Amino acid sequence: MVVWGIMVVRMRHTKSHTANRRSHHALKGAGLFVCEHCKALKQGHTVCPACGFYRGRKVIDMVKKTEKKQKKEKAKKAAEGK
Repeated sequence: MVVWGIMVVRMRHTKSHTANRRSHHALKGAGLFVCEHCKALKQGHTVCPACGFYRGRKVIDMVKKTEKKQKKEKAKKAAEGK
């Protein structure tokens, strides 16, 4: 027994219907919040890049982080000088 496939009729979508469907595809801006500790703007649910606090607790020691960064830059300059 041979079964023939039934053709599916597909209607063309007009430009307006396509645009209406895509109207919800726009990206939303990032929600910024004020840090409770230093009052700087930060993204929600993330550590504050200015002070290193998250939900009232110090998570990142920013002094050590900056010292490490400066030490790395100094070593890079010394390597370029040789």
